[in-house]
Amino acid sequence: MNPVTHAQLDWDDQGRPRSRVFDDVYFSDKSGLEETRYVFLEQNRLQERFAALPVGGRLVIGETGFGTGLNFLCAWQLFEQHAVAGAHLHFVSVEKYPLSRADLQRALALWPELQPLAAQLLAQYIAIHQGFQRLVLDNGRVTLTLLIGDALEQLPQLDAQVDAWFLDGFAPAKNPEMWTAELFAELARLAAPGSTISTFTSTGWVRRLINAAGFKMKRTPGIGHKWEILRGEFLGWPADAPAPSAAKPWFARPAALAGERHALVIGGGLAGCATASSLAARGWQVSLLERHASLAQEASGNPQGVLYLKLSAHGTALSQLIVAGFGHTRRLLEHLHRGVDWDGCGVLQLAFNAKEAERQAQLAHAFAPDLLHLLDRDQAQQQAGIRLAQGGLFFPEGGWVHPPALCQWQAAHPLIKVLTHHEALELHRVDDQWQARDGDRVLASATVVVLAGAADIKRFALSADLPLKRIRGQITRLAQTTASAALATVVCAEGYVAPARRGEHTLGASFDFNNDDLTPTVAEHAGNLAMLREISEDLVQRLGANQLVPEQLEGRAAFRCTSPDYLPIVGPLADTEAFQRTYAVLSKDARQVPDIPCPWLPGVYINSGHGSRGLITAPLCGELLAAWLNDEPLPVPASVAEACHPNRFALRALVRGKSTVNKERH
Repeated sequence: MNPVTHAQLDWDDQGRPRSRVFDDVYFSDKSGLEETRYVFLEQNRLQERFAALPVGGRLVIGETGFGTGLNFLCAWQLFEQHAVAGAHLHFVSVEKYPLSRADLQRALALWPELQPLAAQLLAQYIAIHQGFQRLVLDNGRVTLTLLIGDALEQLPQLDAQVDAWFLDGFAPAKNPEMWTAELFAELARLAAPGSTISTFTSTGWVRRLINAAGFKMKRTPGIGHKWEILRGEFLGWPADAPAPSAAKPWFARPAALAGERHALVIGGGLAGCATASSLAARGWQVSLLERHASLAQEASGNPQGVLYLKLSAHGTALSQLIVAGFGHTRRLLEHLHRGVDWDGCGVLQLAFNAKEAERQAQLAHAFAPDLLHLLDRDQAQQQAGIRLAQGGLFFPEGGWVHPPALCQWQAAHPLIKVLTHHEALELHRVDDQWQARDGDRVLASATVVVLAGAADIKRFALSADLPLKRIRGQITRLAQTTASAALATVVCAEGYVAPARRGEHTLGASFDFNNDDLTPTVAEHAGNLAMLREISEDLVQRLGANQLVPEQLEGRAAFRCTSPDYLPIVGPLADTEAFQRTYAVLSKDARQVPDIPCPWLPGVYINSGHGSRGLITAPLCGELLAAWLNDEPLPVPASVAEACHPNRFALRALVRGKSTVNKERH
């Protein structure tokens, strides 16, 4: 993995940015706005296409080279002017060298007429790190997915159908890597039928390469100092080229459901509220079923959760999901009340032994310093405001969150109906509707059901085989003292302690694999105090923790829900027995890919298994489910979506020659 570096810019006397790496301008020195509108909006006929979108319809634009975001803002402005209220714009753009937020703000200040939209973009242009980064704008009406990194590493991982392409890398002579046959083959793979394409360049070899990928390009009069530009349409994959490999049937998208867009979401914690929010933003009616008196009463109910990134230097699926999920959650938090609902105070992970110090050194090489960087002991003490025995790894954009506040904000959408004291015990399919029942009583019904109730989803017959396990965790609440108010950042070792929220520090959390009782125990309060001593003896003194009696401490316990591979379980659910019959050949030859559609359970989806990372993974997985259900660009790489897919367990069981998925359980 290569750390992402920001664009290196020079600014001319008119305040316009120029790339130092490519020695080229980001937009025309004559009139960048007119050029963008003519080359990209007009040539792709976007005004008439936006105007023709129905309620619930969408248009997907793909772009090579996000740059200053000028093309995106112009497309968004046109969409806002001409599309009906219930339509959506998806914009997917790849960028190897993203501008820093300060540079983006400076560049966009050149266009006063775009300021209302630019202000929204800048407010969400936070935690933009390598890989897929999703920004939700205009209350979900506009979705921007940035693919941060090399185009030929990012685009092959994109699962999308693109209606219009903007080719806007730096000039072919300056940046030939953005104008290759391999890149154009990716554009063709991602192109929807009838997809259009345009670019400011008219270079002959570029036109021939794009034509060879299945587009029909033609030169058209240019604008300003451009004599000619290119525009075209996708005719179809060229007959003489090997077809791109299709998704394996067990990871392919289920057929879209006809009828009303109404979903039942079972479980009112982080996963359920995130899913409800993402669906409501797309015009779905959502019935959110919660068995308790209010939302976020179980694992999502702790007073403080930590935005903690347990990463790998090797770019694993889990690591990619965490970087993407962290950015998404961090941007959502901008909508909440800082200091009460969350605080971006940073997270310090102490190098508490030699193995941890080595792991941290590897991470510091693999990621950019604005995501994480090493601090020596003196620097760490200065950052934390307390004395420490070690330095460690600092995440400047991390912090703590009050999870119930995030859940309540997400569930406050007018299309979401929160049904408390509703405990779904059974699911039945009647007349193309899923009914949630608690015995004979029907609690609610809808065409789609999303199971987001952590390990309790195993109570339903159709999801009973998913290998979810519960791990009990207990936090301890400690009253803030005058001296402990110095704690300025979350500090973690084997456990964590957070700066105070409303006069209380949260300390935790224990791991207990065997206890099914949620009554807080004295032993685990004592264990949490021992973790505090490992973090900082100074903080122990500041809190007067040596004088505290575990029997008198307060806290709460809840169950985390995790899977055997520690990845969440997110996506459409198949019929277990039919899956085994359909793909039985895999038990004899794992390389077979039978050309048989997956036996999906119509309209059944899962969002569970987030473990102790729910704050980081659950909100993005809500977007992932909404993308599955709306046939939209996925917000994570295809390999990550497959790694999180519910079918992975049934697939592994078949390949190992196991006769039933039940044996997969641990």
